[in-house]
Amino acid sequence: MDIISLIIFLAVGALAGWLAGNITKGSGFGFIGNVIVGIVGAVLGGFVFGLFGITTGGLLGAIIMATIGAVLLLYLINAARKGRLQYPAFIKLLF
Repeated sequence: MDIISLIIFLAVGALAGWLAGNITKGSGFGFIGNVIVGIVGAVLGGFVFGLFGITTGGLLGAIIMATIGAVLLLYLINAARKGRLQYPAFIKLLF
């Protein structure tokens, strides 16, 4: 991955995190937190889309995929924070 691809990936992740924070009002983590959620959400979105055999093309497709992944990630984080998500037993042992 060259430097231009990395910059584009980070920009798409930042935009996706900002969009996800606005879509899920009140469940964002501030600008820096949303950027991080967007970058991780981009990876999660790519994984989930790959599981369903969905492919996206171009910059707009990447932004949509990353935003869906970031919204999904924010939902999971908020469900875990509110106790609505059951952790596997090995994770409970860590905390």
